[in-house]
Amino acid sequence: MRKISLLAVSLVFVLLLGACSSGTSNSSGDGKEEGKVVKWKLGHLADENHIWHKTSVKFADLVKEKTDGQIEIEVYPNNSLGGETDTINAISAGTADLVISGETLQNWAPKAALLAVPYAFTGLDHVKKVVDGEVGDEIKAEIKEKANLTPLFYMTRAPRNLTSSKPIETPADLEGFKMRVPNVPLFLKVWEAAGAKPQVMDFNEVFTGIQQGVIDGQENPVDLIQSGGLYEVQKYVNRTEHVYSWIYVLVGNKQFDALTDEQKTAVQEAAAEAQEYGAKLFDEEINKIEEQLKEEGMEFVDSDKDAFSEAMVPAVKASLSEEQLAVYEKILNAK
Repeated sequence: MRKISLLAVSLVFVLLLGACSSGTSNSSGDGKEEGKVVKWKLGHLADENHIWHKTSVKFADLVKEKTDGQIEIEVYPNNSLGGETDTINAISAGTADLVISGETLQNWAPKAALLAVPYAFTGLDHVKKVVDGEVGDEIKAEIKEKANLTPLFYMTRAPRNLTSSKPIETPADLEGFKMRVPNVPLFLKVWEAAGAKPQVMDFNEVFTGIQQGVIDGQENPVDLIQSGGLYEVQKYVNRTEHVYSWIYVLVGNKQFDALTDEQKTAVQEAAAEAQEYGAKLFDEEINKIEEQLKEEGMEFVDSDKDAFSEAMVPAVKASLSEEQLAVYEKILNAK
């Protein structure tokens, strides 16, 4: 009887040991370790109702489906992983994995400045032609090399417009106007050239900054104007339409390279489908957002785009390096 009892205990121990070894890990890391679940964190600045968030969630669902649950992506909106620059630094440190970013990447990869050059693009068709062509490939390659981030897919953006508490029709109306710009050196220079007093500020500080009089306004597409609740503290959307651009969903090179070839293919397939989903969502929602902002009491002002272009373009050309200027000329010629 004693031998039978010992045998039974040994059998239970072996079964427990086997159960432990067959489980998946809850930590993010190398997808090449068999049975390990890779858990990625994706951070962005918009709220849960924004196109970026909805597209990111769709991407996460597609990745989980296509990898049979081997890769799970948790999406963090509202700068909950930190501001855009903070999240990029966190990816390098290994405490985050993906980010939605655009022209801010120029702080690592100078050619990324061309994602959002004032008055370089005539509209979204021009943007798509550029991003899907030689220039887009050139910019992606530099981002991968110098920012250590791999662009997975892109989303086009509505034109950037200036919000304010007074109508701004020409650059002359910008005298003394304190405004927020993202951490993009080119934006500082062109708005200074137009007559404003720009300052760098994280997007999550803009609402309070306007409320407290630290700044008088800011510039962004209508979707972020809505997402940030700026209709509560600003009256006017001035149609400067100074920037047409796109933005990338990016993953850290280390994180992506840690995957198996099969997992990489699955992530890329999910990215292609998410890009199509985001484009459809963009077409459906942007016009609705403008109407919603009007319903919230915002007024749209037809600003003199030619006057703003005349003020900004010389500053653009003076600010770009020789290498950036070469890419800029390619963009202009791609019209």
